[in-house]
Amino acid sequence: MTETESGVLTQDGVERACVSAGDYFNKVTGERLERECREKLALGCTELVVDFSDTEMVNSVGVSILLGVIDSAKGTGARVVLSGVNAPTIELFEMLGVTKHAEIT
Repeated sequence: MTETESGVLTQDGVERACVSAGDYFNKVTGERLERECREKLALGCTELVVDFSDTEMVNSVGVSILLGVIDSAKGTGARVVLSGVNAPTIELFEMLGVTKHAEIT
């Protein structure tokens, strides 16, 4: 496994980047995450890991932005993995269909 200066890890041919969702995933943190993810995708990242381990709350605007990130990733052939998601947020993502488009680990 090697890490580039841009924070993208390469392992088994997968260019993986991890981006934190923050403690409250809303418009502000969602827009930051979106910028970071677009930068990683532009660098050739093939897997985005969105870390929700510190996230206590997610609002509807955050979900909307996340769906846009997933769509952008799919447009480049990359996949999105949602990591460290708590039970209430998993339930929300299932209800809103997010889990149909991104894997939760």
